[in-house]
Amino acid sequence: MYELEPDGRTLHGWFSRDLPPVLTIDPGDSVRIRTLESSWSRGRFAGGDFGDRPRSEFWEPGVGHALIGPIAVRGAQAGMVLAVRVAAVVPGTWGNTVAGGWPSAVNERYGTVDAGVVHVWDLDPEAGVGRNQHGHTVALRPFLGVLGMPPPEPGRHSTTPPRWHGGNLDCRELVAGSTLYLPIPVDGALFSAGDGHAAQGDGEVSGTAIECPMDRVDLSFDLRTDWELRTPVAHTPVGWVTMGVGSTLDDAAFAALEAMFELLGRLHGVSRTDAIALASVAVDLRVTQIVNQVVGAHAVLRPGAIR
Repeated sequence: MYELEPDGRTLHGWFSRDLPPVLTIDPGDSVRIRTLESSWSRGRFAGGDFGDRPRSEFWEPGVGHALIGPIAVRGAQAGMVLAVRVAAVVPGTWGNTVAGGWPSAVNERYGTVDAGVVHVWDLDPEAGVGRNQHGHTVALRPFLGVLGMPPPEPGRHSTTPPRWHGGNLDCRELVAGSTLYLPIPVDGALFSAGDGHAAQGDGEVSGTAIECPMDRVDLSFDLRTDWELRTPVAHTPVGWVTMGVGSTLDDAAFAALEAMFELLGRLHGVSRTDAIALASVAVDLRVTQIVNQVVGAHAVLRPGAIR
């Protein structure tokens, strides 16, 4: 198993096809990574307020999520599918959640641009519990918010919006035991990951989850040439998940559903119209996130829902 640590060689805060890979692997190889907290913090907000956070020495103004990579996969070509198996996700022992306090479309809607709070969390990965400074406890369900590859267009691209080839998906179902399937946009794949979440609800409604460093994430990579994808699809502990992104929830929802109709045809050999009927009976449609410039929805086919 290869290993990547967060340092000046591996860390970056944007997607770009021009970033040289820090590691090149063969299909079937595994990589263990350790990640920083998404905003490059080295620890909790001081005192649970908006005081200066301790930033990593590698942070610079204007960058996005603290990502590790890129990882190149030999033989990967644009148009293929990258399969990313998530074998383990182990969070660190602290995290932050912010609600309000900065200008954004969501905070303007909430009326909280000038009124924000910070919850600082003590995390117990072994017990699977997080506790904030107010004494509230939540169950941990760790996953990485950002899993993806750069757009095919040149230049630097923001890490904030999710795209058809992955990125800031913020799908809470991508826990250990999941395999994420992504359309490959560039030769070599150039995969990057980061944005650890110890726990998050569907929607990520404040704009942050429990943002935390990850002490260990084990990923394995493979290539698929027998599957044409136009949006991310995952096989997870809760079942098959198809994802859509768009400028509106309608656009995102219908993109996720079209992918699910195609998946039902693949799994059960049914026509598109029959897939629509079956989906109406057996598929759950959920809001993935509403806070990342574009919004996301995902459709879930639970195990055994169609036999």
